[in-house]
Amino acid sequence: MGNRKILLRKIFLRLIIVMFIIIALIVIVIAVINIYMKSVTSSKILSVDECKDMDADCILVLGAGVAPSGKPTWMLEDRILTSEELYNVNASPKIIMSGDHGRVSYDEVNTMKDYAINDGIPSDDIFMDHAGFSTYDSMYRAKEIFGVKKIVIVSQKYHLTRALYIAKKLGIKAYGVSADKRDYLAKQKYRVFREWIARAKDFFKLIYKPEPTYLGDKISLEDSGDITNDK
Repeated sequence: MGNRKILLRKIFLRLIIVMFIIIALIVIVIAVINIYMKSVTSSKILSVDECKDMDADCILVLGAGVAPSGKPTWMLEDRILTSEELYNVNASPKIIMSGDHGRVSYDEVNTMKDYAINDGIPSDDIFMDHAGFSTYDSMYRAKEIFGVKKIVIVSQKYHLTRALYIAKKLGIKAYGVSADKRDYLAKQKYRVFREWIARAKDFFKLIYKPEPTYLGDKISLEDSGDITNDK
């Protein structure tokens, strides 16, 4: 009986060691992927002034949530404001608002477009991507639905690394502009942690490049952005 307990204890300890080794390897892989992504995208993050007269196909604004009041969250508001600055320095004549509009009760894209229109951006120049359910989906659809080849991506800096890497792997010439206009203290540490995991997830996803959640008909940026209106 005593020998059996000793044997079980040894087996248990070995399992614990194996688990720690596996966890350590996973952490190392995630860290390496994050370092690599940052190294290949950091030079593509520019200021608004550096994007002046860039003449990109579009300015792509990634969704970041709508508050219960129906207004954009602080992060999303800052992304919209940054896209307006880029539009006004001729970074591109077109803006794509890409976000989650998968149900009637939650609508990021109309919230984004309405905000920009209220600030004086012409409705004709603002397109809505109603199926930008993830960063990957937004990038994939920007290329396959809207036909973009050169874009300026607007998001907070912590998120731009992944967005730029996805664009690069999908064959899009992309630059990023940070929309960090204030401190986002609430849950920001959690967002950064989650982003580390998301980078690793999309790194492997980009090996086989699956279609996004939804595709649909192609939309030309030569047309009016109002063709994407659903109201």
